[in-house]
Amino acid sequence: MLSTKPTQFFAAPERVRLWPGLVVRSALPVVLFAVIVATPALWCQEDNFQKGKPKETVVVTGVYQPIPLGEVDRPITQIDVRTNELLSNSLEDFLRLDSSIDLEERGPNGTQADVAMRGGTFEQTLILLDGFRMNDLQTGHHDMDLPFPVDSFSEVEVLHGSGSTIYGSDAVSGAINFISRPPRASDFRIRTGFGNFGVNQESATASVVSGGLAEQVSFARDYSSGFMPDRDYRDLAISSFTEVSTRLGESEVILAHNDRPFGANQFYGPYDSWEHTNTWFVAGKQNLGKSTQVSFAFRQHHDRFVLFREDPLYYQNRHTLRSVQGALRRRQQIKTNMHLYYGAEGYSDSIQSTNLGDHKRGRVAAYAAFDVRALKRFSFNIGAREEAYRSVQGQFSPSVSAGYWLNSHLKIRGNISHAFRVPSLTDLYYHDPTSVGNLSLRPERAWDMEGGLDWNGPHRLRGDLTFFQLREQDVIDYMRGSPTAVWQATNIDRLHFNGLEGSLRAPLSRTQELDVSYTAMHGYHEAMPGIESEYAFWYPAQSGVLSWQGHLPRGLIARSRVGILDRYSYKTYGLWDVYLAWSAGRLHPFVQFTNLMNTSYQEVQMVAMPGRAAIVGVDVAILRGKK
Repeated sequence: MLSTKPTQFFAAPERVRLWPGLVVRSALPVVLFAVIVATPALWCQEDNFQKGKPKETVVVTGVYQPIPLGEVDRPITQIDVRTNELLSNSLEDFLRLDSSIDLEERGPNGTQADVAMRGGTFEQTLILLDGFRMNDLQTGHHDMDLPFPVDSFSEVEVLHGSGSTIYGSDAVSGAINFISRPPRASDFRIRTGFGNFGVNQESATASVVSGGLAEQVSFARDYSSGFMPDRDYRDLAISSFTEVSTRLGESEVILAHNDRPFGANQFYGPYDSWEHTNTWFVAGKQNLGKSTQVSFAFRQHHDRFVLFREDPLYYQNRHTLRSVQGALRRRQQIKTNMHLYYGAEGYSDSIQSTNLGDHKRGRVAAYAAFDVRALKRFSFNIGAREEAYRSVQGQFSPSVSAGYWLNSHLKIRGNISHAFRVPSLTDLYYHDPTSVGNLSLRPERAWDMEGGLDWNGPHRLRGDLTFFQLREQDVIDYMRGSPTAVWQATNIDRLHFNGLEGSLRAPLSRTQELDVSYTAMHGYHEAMPGIESEYAFWYPAQSGVLSWQGHLPRGLIARSRVGILDRYSYKTYGLWDVYLAWSAGRLHPFVQFTNLMNTSYQEVQMVAMPGRAAIVGVDVAILRGKK
C-alpha cells in the first residue's frame, strides 16, 4: 500500500467565503463564480420558450433511455472523442477537461490511473463501457485498466453525483461512461508517434459500413523506457465493435484485450516494484423491438505484482478475477409523456489470489423508475433499486429528480439520491507487512443532494451551475496512528462535502471555442489527532480548467488546456498542455506538448509525475469513405 504523510482533516486557510462552510484561497474563483451566475440574468428577459432552445446532442448516461442533454435533470458533461483524436494521446486527456474529475495518475498515458469526483475516493466513481460495469472487485486501482485503444470510442459522458439507483454499487460520487458508436463510413487509418522518455506509439483503425452492418477494429501499442528508473511501460490493446441492424432490433458485440506490464516505482511505497496486468472482455447487447433490451458481458483480469523488481521471488502476488454480468431492461409507455422503466440485473465475481485467497460474490438487483415530461418544460423522475447480495447486507437506493424551464434560456433542476459501495476484496482480505484489510468493514452509504441551473444563451453560449452536498457514512480508508504502524482498512463514521461546480462554453467564432469549468468543495469531519489517512483526505479543494480549441487557416487545428488544482494537504499547481495537428488531406502530422511549465507535482501521494514532454507523429488516412 501507498505510504503517506500525516493528514488531519481541517478547513483550508480561510480567505474568501462563497457561503458558510465553503472556503477558497483567492478572489479569482469568486470572479468566475459571479460571471457564471450573473451572465444568464442578462438574457432571461425574453420568455419566448419555443424560440430560444437549441437543438441538442443525445446522452445515454444517468438516464433510462437516450434523451437530449437539455432534458436531463442531472449535471452531465459530454466530451467528443471521435472528432478530436488528433488532439489527444489517451483517454485521460479527455477526462482532464472536466474540473470535477480528480484524475490521480501514477504514470503518463494511462499507465495506471485512479478517478475520483466531488470529494469521493477513487473507489466511489463507477467506470462504464457502453453501460457495462468495468469496476474491478479486487481493487479500484484497476477500474481504468480498459482494454481499448482511444480510437475505439466516440465520446465520454460524465455523470456528476450519485448514480446507484441506475447502476448500483460504486456510483457514489459519479459515473464515467466511455461510449462507442457505429462508424459513419468505411475507412482505414494508421498512426505513429515518438517522444521524450523513449515513447514509441503505433495504432491502426479499420472500419466497414455496409447496409445494416457497422464494424470497427482498433489496435494500439504504446511503449516508454520511463522518465525515471523503473517507470517504463508497454501497453498493447486491440478491440472490435460490431453493430448489426435487423428486423428484430439492433445487435452489438464487443471484443477487447490488452496486455500492460509497467514499472511501479513508488506506486505503493518506496520500492522499485513491477506490475503486469492482462484483460479480456466480451460483451453483447440485443434490442428486442423498441421496448426491451438484453445484455451480457464477461471480463477476466489478471494482475501480477512484484514488490522488488530485481528480486521478484522476495514478495509477489497473483490475482485472477472473473466477472459476469447480465441484464434485462424494459420501457413501457403509459401516456405520451409518461414512461415506466424497470428491469433486473445479475452479477457474479470470483477471484483466485495468492494474497486474498479464493472468493466468490454474487448479487441480483431489480429497479423501477417513473418518468413524466409535460409541455416541453417540466420533467420529473422517481426511481428505486434493490440490490441483494449473498454475503453482504442488501442495499436500497431511491432517487428523485426534477427540472423546469423558466423560459427558453434558463432551467432549474434538483436531485436527491442514495448511493452505496460494497467493500472490495482488497479492503476485506489484503495483507502484507505494511497494510491489512478488515473483515468487519461495513458498506459505504451516502445521500447526494444537488440543485442547479442550466443556461442556453445567444450565439451558442451555454453554462451551468450546481450546488451539491454529499453526506457519507462508513467511508472506507486506510489509516494508522503512527508512521511505524500498519495501515488498517477502517470505516470513517461520517464525512460530508459541500461544493459547487460551474462551466461556461463560449464559441469565439464559427471555428473556435472556449470552455471554462470550476469546482470547489469543503469537507467536514471530526478532528482525528495523530491519525494518518491514505486516500479519503487527498481531494482537490479547488479545481479550474480553461480550454481553447480551434480550426485555424490552412487545415491547422489546435487545443490548449490549462488546469489549476488546489489539493487539500498539498500545494496548488498548474499544468499546461498544447496539441497541434494538420487535418487537411490524407497525411496528418501532429505534435503534442504536455506539462509545458515543467511543473513538479504528484497526483498520488509520494508518486512523482513526469516533467515537460513532447510527442511528434503522423496520422495517415489510407482509405476514407463518404459519410
